Amino acid sequence: MKDAATTLDGESSILSSHLPFGHHRRGWDFRSVGRGDVDFEAIMRSLNRAGYDGPLSVEWEDSAMDREHGARESCEFTRSIDFPANERAFDASFDKAEQ
Repeated sequence: MKDAATTLDGESSILSSHLPFGHHRRGWDFRSVGRGDVDFEAIMRSLNRAGYDGPLSVEWEDSAMDREHGARESCEFTRSIDFPANERAFDASFDKAEQ
């Protein structure tokens, strides 16, 4: 689990990546998990479809945030979006033969 955000505002670009992390003209930068542009909902659904049931590890980087706060927040966010895969189709719950 790692997040990043892009800031393509006409002054910054992906090509500005030679600038140090956290620099205001950098076109992308790492963010605390859940504060960037990564679609974690889609990732969790894909992992469930693939049958993955292993751990979710956080690799935290955010130049603008205290690391203890960010690591704790990222872990809490990761726990909040993790959900078990459904074992059967939703409409199967209404099938009388299943009950």
